[in-house]
Amino acid sequence: MADTKREIERKYELPVRPAGGDGGSPPGAGRALLPDLTKVRAVSAVTAGGVTELDAVYHDTSDLRLTADSLTLRRRTGGADEGWHLKFPVGDGVRDEIQAPLSDTLPDELAALVRSRVRGTRLTPVVRLRTSRATTLLVDKAGRTLAEVALDTVHAERLLAGSGSGAGARTADWTEIEVELADDGDPALLDAVEKVLRKAGVRPASAASKLARALAETAPATTSHKAAKTPERGPVTAGDHVLAYLREQAGAIVSYDAAVRRDLPDSVHQLRVATRRMRSAFRTYKKVLDRDASRPIGAELQWLAGELGIDRDHEVLAERLTERVGAHDTTLLLGPVHARLRIWDADGRTDARAGTLAVLDSARYLRLLDSMEALLADPPLLDGAGRKPAKALPRAIVKDYERLAGRVEHALTLAPGEERDLALHDARKAAKRARYAADAAVPALGKPAKRFSKRMKAVQSVLGDHQDSVVARDALRDLAIKAHAAGESAFTWGLLYGEEEARAADRERELPRVWRKSADPKLRAALGGP
Repeated sequence: MADTKREIERKYELPVRPAGGDGGSPPGAGRALLPDLTKVRAVSAVTAGGVTELDAVYHDTSDLRLTADSLTLRRRTGGADEGWHLKFPVGDGVRDEIQAPLSDTLPDELAALVRSRVRGTRLTPVVRLRTSRATTLLVDKAGRTLAEVALDTVHAERLLAGSGSGAGARTADWTEIEVELADDGDPALLDAVEKVLRKAGVRPASAASKLARALAETAPATTSHKAAKTPERGPVTAGDHVLAYLREQAGAIVSYDAAVRRDLPDSVHQLRVATRRMRSAFRTYKKVLDRDASRPIGAELQWLAGELGIDRDHEVLAERLTERVGAHDTTLLLGPVHARLRIWDADGRTDARAGTLAVLDSARYLRLLDSMEALLADPPLLDGAGRKPAKALPRAIVKDYERLAGRVEHALTLAPGEERDLALHDARKAAKRARYAADAAVPALGKPAKRFSKRMKAVQSVLGDHQDSVVARDALRDLAIKAHAAGESAFTWGLLYGEEEARAADRERELPRVWRKSADPKLRAALGGP
């Protein structure tokens, strides 16, 4: 069973001082000395934690896909936490470390977490790091450990097959400091420690991780030469901007895959949004990217979004019903309302999550990721891709807006009821597409696209709340039927049903006002177009 640990740390390059310098150093530190860290205000004492010999082999694909996304995967022996470690970046100096027991092969749980990036490509050892770690504990007056300071003497050896071509060392040696905050520690302590270290001439490490430094210092000359090339130019044409947006969404899909598997909050929603944004861009910018090539991928993205929707829709519905029940006085909650809602939620969530994980493990999903990667590596651009963004992008957005306008106006002509509900749902999807179209154009068009996106979001919000009410009423009816069949009172479920009907009616009355405010007869000019 894998465990997760939030790691908050900072790394420093430690200068080596001449032999005979004053001050004590932890055992094994040689001539590299730590400054007096009792100068840190919260630190009452500094105690030696001993020396540990660590041996870690880092794994990646031959083209370093994990490293490119700032992920590290290693098998390490030595130390209290020996085993397999997979680290995900969270923020500057913050990573989540997933730990699994030591074994000869990569545990299935960790293999699943990198599958969206690796897919069918083989993982192989790329670097071996042997580290002599001398630890020092920073302790407060109560004897609590505030942070651990590790003085690491590192020997790196490059293992990646074929890495010996060209000039360049296969090994590297250095000494560095890691300062890791204790669990539930105050991050401000790291600032205070850094202040003392800087005064002693210690500087933050230039590499984000030991692996990154090892790869850089053992890279063949040919690889280093490639890395030194002039960076690519930023987006210029309409095609540049559309492709940048598509690559952003593709990257989000790959990234949120692991977050969904880890069951992180809002991850299913964000993964689903990325699939919808990508599919929407294919349809909106069809004069930039050949639809014959993108249509099959769009169809698979629609499938993926639909499968994810089972999980996400249940999540949204559960939150809505829980909030509605919680808003009522207990005198109106007749029968085991909370218990029945919890059972309904647990059953639905278990089934939905199992279905989502099955989709992410399917061959069909992996083929979709491969297809996305292949399309973006060699995009089938049309003549429109070479046009100026200020001309091509507004035209595409206006077409999406006109589609939305037609659907809203049609829905408003219908009498309340099922037909109108369906028409409003179609309008909601059109509002989302228009909003996504504007979001894709923000880097090129700036504030006009942002303002338009905000207007579309307002329309989408009203229509979304209406649709959520429609779905909630179906669920409340089912809950009422089950409660009645079990001999329980169905009063509360009927009460909530009536409230949802009233809420939907409020949204329908609100829509014309929101639509008038969002509508713009001079839309093309507002977007900065011709």
